[in-house]
Amino acid sequence: MASAAAAEPQNPIRRYSNVAATFHWLTALFVIFQIWLGFSLGEDGPPAEPAFSWHKTIGALILLLTFARLTYRLNNPPPPFPDDLSKWERVAAVWNHRLFYLLLIGLPIGGYLAVSAFSQGKPTALVGGIMLPTIPGIPKEYGEIFGGMHGAAAWALIVLLVVHAGAALKHRFIDKTPASGRMPGLALPGEETVVGQG
Repeated sequence: MASAAAAEPQNPIRRYSNVAATFHWLTALFVIFQIWLGFSLGEDGPPAEPAFSWHKTIGALILLLTFARLTYRLNNPPPPFPDDLSKWERVAAVWNHRLFYLLLIGLPIGGYLAVSAFSQGKPTALVGGIMLPTIPGIPKEYGEIFGGMHGAAAWALIVLLVVHAGAALKHRFIDKTPASGRMPGLALPGEETVVGQG
């Protein structure tokens, strides 16, 4: 079995499938919106409505989308890296993705645990009046702990997002490497790509 960071010569570049690209860009949009929502909630007092309902709803959607995306990825391994990327860049990209998945699953679960602690067994409202059951029996004081962990993980996600986007933009506009064409929407002008996944 090949290493996740393995590379091979490619002409044309093998790119992610349209399904994987759709998962990628939808996740990016939801995460950016969620970060904005998170900052809009403020630090003092109970979170304001309807922003908090939107935050919980988008969090639930990100969790479901991430499970669907991970299931697709496990059944359709990503295309290999082109050999014009150095080994350290390939290893960094692999671990960046792994940490993304960890946080995209852990953040909504941590938020759900915090909400459950503060709700004390009562359902919590999502957008559209959908009532989401909470986990009973979590002591209220744990809500602060889970909330703090949720906030720290959100900052870690922001750092990963900046690193990921920065690397993609560097490959596309500074290095002008064909590797940027692995993700539809970022290929160099005139660079031919073929689907290498799915």
